[in-house]
Amino acid sequence: MTALPRAAYAGFAAFGCLWGVWGAMLPAVREQAGLGHGQLGTALLFIGAGALPAMLLTGPAVDRFGHRVTAVLQVALGCTGVIVALTGHGFVGLVTGLVALGAVSGAADVANNAAAASAERASGRRPVIARAHGVFSAGVVGASLVSGVLRGAGAAVAVPFLLAAAVGAAAGILTWAGARTDDRVRAGVRPPAAGSPPRRFFGTLRPLPLLVVGGLAALAFAVENAHQSWSAEYLDDVLSAGPAVAAAGPAVFAAVVAVARFAVAGLSAGHPLAVLIIGAAAAAAGTVVVAAAPTVAVALTGVGLAAAGTAVLYPTLLALAVLRVDESAKGTATSVVATIAYLGFLAGPVYVGYWAAVAGLPGAMVAVAAVAAGLALLTWPALRAVSAVRRRRAGSGRRARTPPGRCAGSCRR
Repeated sequence: MTALPRAAYAGFAAFGCLWGVWGAMLPAVREQAGLGHGQLGTALLFIGAGALPAMLLTGPAVDRFGHRVTAVLQVALGCTGVIVALTGHGFVGLVTGLVALGAVSGAADVANNAAAASAERASGRRPVIARAHGVFSAGVVGASLVSGVLRGAGAAVAVPFLLAAAVGAAAGILTWAGARTDDRVRAGVRPPAAGSPPRRFFGTLRPLPLLVVGGLAALAFAVENAHQSWSAEYLDDVLSAGPAVAAAGPAVFAAVVAVARFAVAGLSAGHPLAVLIIGAAAAAAGTVVVAAAPTVAVALTGVGLAAAGTAVLYPTLLALAVLRVDESAKGTATSVVATIAYLGFLAGPVYVGYWAAVAGLPGAMVAVAAVAAGLALLTWPALRAVSAVRRRRAGSGRRARTPPGRCAGSCRR
């Protein structure tokens, strides 16, 4: 394995470990801060408040300075998690830490995805992005289990976060070393001439394809986080599973996502449109199974099917959006797609809560299935429109480069 893919996998492993620890230790964080459930819900909104502006700014920074930025962010992410664990006492203290955690996490998300895209391009289009997202999901599962054991043994809140910080430090070292390879990849990118006007945010990128793919990714993330956030509550409230069994919902979801991402990585690269449509349809079908499930076992089967479907969506869409982008603008392209997708990630649980208040949790699951089905129907025409824009751009570029008196392409005699 070359330096760039190794660094990309390490970065996603560190990212998954941090959020696996966070999910498992959230009850302990809430108790330490002395907050009720409503106050905690309000505090968690500040993660998104910190993440969104940081995500938009990170891509251009990666384009300008390379993946040494990614290495620094991987180390900073683990350190920020420790700071939240140590200083999260009371509402104000926790909110302050969560804004910082959201900002560093959002920045690391964009930087890690840009690193995976660079690695996939440099390695001859091996499915690095899809596999890296599988590593992330595996990291979430493993760190969640380890953190649960440590919490059960009475460890301090900061201990699992310290372990995640150690993984982040190791990932940062690997990525810093891999950045030298990245420098060689970027060596052919000519810097702006002295005195040239400042680059616009999009530079030479066409924003429309990125916005369209980002919108599809937002729908995918809305479905994914709806299940991840509400599956335990659904099993407990609707099927009376009890806390211990209900916890299997998000665990099954994350585990199936990890397996599916590794299993389908090659197909995502070779047949992206089919993978996206089948994945969205499977997510819709699995969600309907959950909504109609008479027993916990049937509901968990639906959760697994929905997880397998959603697992392939975001990595495939991200690869479609950024792999054809020049290396000099890959970070900016990743920022745009990831930021729009993150809006769907934030909206998914809220969407379920709204429909649960109107139609109950089974009705809310039907509404989530409708989003997944809509994604399956929209994917082909949306990506066809993106391809048409790229063809027009390529055609205009060829005409612009054709010397006077010569034909672009084949001339008819």
